[in-house]
Amino acid sequence: MSFTITTANVNGLRAASGKGYVEWLTATSADVICLQEVRAEPLQLAEHVREPEGWHTLWAPSTAAKGRAGVAVLTRQEPLARRVGFGSAEFDTTGRYAEVDLPGLTVASLYLPSGEVDTPRQEEKERFMAEFLEYLKSLRKRAEEAGREVVVCGDWNIAHREVDLKNWRTNQKNAGFLPEERAWLGRVLDEAGYVDVVRRLHPEGPGPYSWWSYRGRAFDNDAGWRIDYIMTTPGLAAKSLAAHVERAPSHPERWSDHAPVTAVFDDLG
Repeated sequence: MSFTITTANVNGLRAASGKGYVEWLTATSADVICLQEVRAEPLQLAEHVREPEGWHTLWAPSTAAKGRAGVAVLTRQEPLARRVGFGSAEFDTTGRYAEVDLPGLTVASLYLPSGEVDTPRQEEKERFMAEFLEYLKSLRKRAEEAGREVVVCGDWNIAHREVDLKNWRTNQKNAGFLPEERAWLGRVLDEAGYVDVVRRLHPEGPGPYSWWSYRGRAFDNDAGWRIDYIMTTPGLAAKSLAAHVERAPSHPERWSDHAPVTAVFDDLG
């Protein structure tokens, strides 16, 4: 049987729940869902959102800045273990990382800081990136030693290459497409050894984009960015069968400024 993983930045789960998220969740065939930018404490969510029928949930809200960030992992199968954070004194309370263990697989939801050039927000992003790269290396090493695979899903807030955003020429000095950010994402792939599953299956581009600004006609013109990734260890990537962006049919039907990104894998065994 195949195994399906979806990642989605919900841009505020309380708002998304009233605009189509609940209906999407009811209809999805995914086995695992990683959410980002939940922006709510679990008890602020309606019960059918907080504990949806048929799902096991791990919520990791930000306790450092309430109403900001927040990630979650939803699994059909009850996890063997749940963890919030990656051992960072600065970032473990900021609602940016959580992971669960399933048989033979560790699944993580990531919301990397967005940054803003020449501000403390960019400095925060750079500190996060430095710490997180080391964690990704150790996570992969531990998984290999245990005979496990890893998937880190989420909003990485970096477009890696020119084919990953429509207007790349005008964004070369903006956060999300800075040379040093793109180089860091290259290190995730080359140095830490993870595989960008969507790009593995769709090597040419452009896109498929996963985020479109609400400003102007970005969605209608498909002037988007590909910043939501499903990154896996090589063994899991080799089992990837298909991947796609669940782009809404029209602007009014969107329940977030991001679209879910879904990958299907062969039987994980």
